[in-house]
Amino acid sequence: MHYLFKTAYKQDLRAWRQGSDIFWYTLLALVLVVLPMVAGEFYVGELAGVFVFAIAGVGLMLLIGYTGLVSLGHSAFLGIGAYTNAVLLAQGVPFALTLPAAGVVTALAGIAIGVPTLRMSGLYLAIATLAFGGIMSNVFSKWTSVTGGFDGFAVQTPTILGIKLEGVFGTYYAALLVLVFVLWVVVNILRSPLGRALVAIRDSEISAQSMGINLAMYKSIAFAISAGITGLAGAMFAHYVRFLAPDAFDILLSIQLVTIVFIGGIGSLHGAVFGAIFVRLLPQAIAIVRDDLPFGIGRLPGLEPALFGLILVLVILFEPGGMYGRWLKLKAYFLNFPLYKASTFKRQKSYTKTERLR
Repeated sequence: MHYLFKTAYKQDLRAWRQGSDIFWYTLLALVLVVLPMVAGEFYVGELAGVFVFAIAGVGLMLLIGYTGLVSLGHSAFLGIGAYTNAVLLAQGVPFALTLPAAGVVTALAGIAIGVPTLRMSGLYLAIATLAFGGIMSNVFSKWTSVTGGFDGFAVQTPTILGIKLEGVFGTYYAALLVLVFVLWVVVNILRSPLGRALVAIRDSEISAQSMGINLAMYKSIAFAISAGITGLAGAMFAHYVRFLAPDAFDILLSIQLVTIVFIGGIGSLHGAVFGAIFVRLLPQAIAIVRDDLPFGIGRLPGLEPALFGLILVLVILFEPGGMYGRWLKLKAYFLNFPLYKASTFKRQKSYTKTERLR
């Protein structure tokens, strides 16, 4: 792949791997700023949803893709952030305070679930986080004095510097700013010793521990940061849907977040954004073709989660690198043409020396 051709150690520490990245990202930012002025309200709303899910995807990517800890309960963190933001706004707290408060409260919840599950990994950790999601779903539905229960909770319109963030356009720009901030924070975390420690834990806990890395501490930090970022996504999700209900934060939402990570490309921040685009556009594609599907398939209940699961399995089996991995392969193909070899991306078994003893 193109980014594997390195000529200096400092390349891994740069925020920009190539000088051309600055130009392309600046151009993309300008397009995203101008786009609502020329696009319709429907498309702007869908892009706002993509930004919200991309923020949550970045948070979960930090945990799964860079630390190797699988979570099926991030819908609970999304709900905690959403309700924290909505309740504080209802109490008259400014949005400039409710947004970071949602991240802080959710980060504390991440520590609360991360510390008791430090000895777990793999399937056991996934089951534990799934149980946490079920517990929080009951809390959202039963704590009616705060959340409103199944009657719902109306989210007030936030105000920043006297400007109301009304409608999809306000949510679009607010979610875009939060997404850029989250990406900037995570990029710098991955460049720091903390990020190196998380990647070492992902690759081999035995090797990481032998180098003096405190597994319990760094796993707890990873859970806290991941949950905090997801809490920020929850705060923006509250303004995106404008009305909160407990059944919005169910297991299907957790599956969608995991789908973002694996389909987008595990271990890649670009993959989190690509996966969010896929997850948000797939329901719209299903709605368009539902009536044209033969044999009454379009009317079958549970069609959407079944497709999510099927696509997730197919990606894991045939394209582990996800959408971003496929993009890198296409990019390398054209960069190396006509010297490209079919065996360039042949899958090989890889492992560290410490894992050979197992």
